[in-house]
Amino acid sequence: MGGFAHRSVLLGEAVGLLAPRDGGVYVDCTLGGGGHAEALLEASAPTGRVVGLDRDPAALAAATQRLARFGDRFTPIRSSFAEIRRILDEMGLDAVDGILADLGVSSPQLDQAERGFSFRQDGPLDMRMDPALPRTAADLVNTLEGDALADLIWRYGEERKSRRIARAIVAARPHVSTLGLAQVVADADGGRPQRIHPATRTFQALRIVVNDELGQLDALLDAALGCLRVGGRLAVISFHSLEDRAVKQRFRALAGVGQPTDAFGHPLTPPRARLLTRKAVTSEDDNPRARSARLRAIEIT
Repeated sequence: MGGFAHRSVLLGEAVGLLAPRDGGVYVDCTLGGGGHAEALLEASAPTGRVVGLDRDPAALAAATQRLARFGDRFTPIRSSFAEIRRILDEMGLDAVDGILADLGVSSPQLDQAERGFSFRQDGPLDMRMDPALPRTAADLVNTLEGDALADLIWRYGEERKSRRIARAIVAARPHVSTLGLAQVVADADGGRPQRIHPATRTFQALRIVVNDELGQLDALLDAALGCLRVGGRLAVISFHSLEDRAVKQRFRALAGVGQPTDAFGHPLTPPRARLLTRKAVTSEDDNPRARSARLRAIEIT
């Protein structure tokens, strides 16, 4: 696997909700190691197609190798999923039958210290999914004013101690390594034993901002509706409350749930989709990285 072995989360559940069929065309927006794409290709045999998008060149190379046996049924493309409409236009595809997005950081990205995602092993403060992105986590922690850094940690990490942590980060500049920053955060937190590492939320916040993850998700949700044919399905796997909240609210709005109605109880805006998941599907996998996964899906009507 070219060093990119990764166990796909909610694999059977996501593929089941997309209901792939022979002749269908599907987009795996977060290709990763290729596990979801492989399952989609197998389930849509013999002629179904999958377009796989990923910003990470290492993931793209590993998945391309893994899925080579499917020939031209699989098309790998290095791109952000926010560009899905442009990609499909360039491929001459007006609409597809299914779109899948797994928003989690893959195990290889976390495990490779040089990528800078992990607070459990030392590496440079990078955190870029795409090495071509202009800004790293080190840029953020070493240049932002204290208030701006605290706001970032609070908004994107939902960290209650954001101000204390930001002050400690500013006082200990410059920061060059993941373990060094993690220790500063842990010390600022008070050093008490916790179920999760005290740097978890701070690292999450930095990663989200470096990769514009919520902006990319909004762009995908905006574009996906126009990329799916009637009966097409969109499934999204999220891993923290900010993502899941955005997906839940958008899906409910598209399905007309909680929307304004007229005097007869009819929605003022006709629903454009139906919910396939009334509540999020969760993982029973014993993999600790999967415990926060939430899967939601809709069908275009």
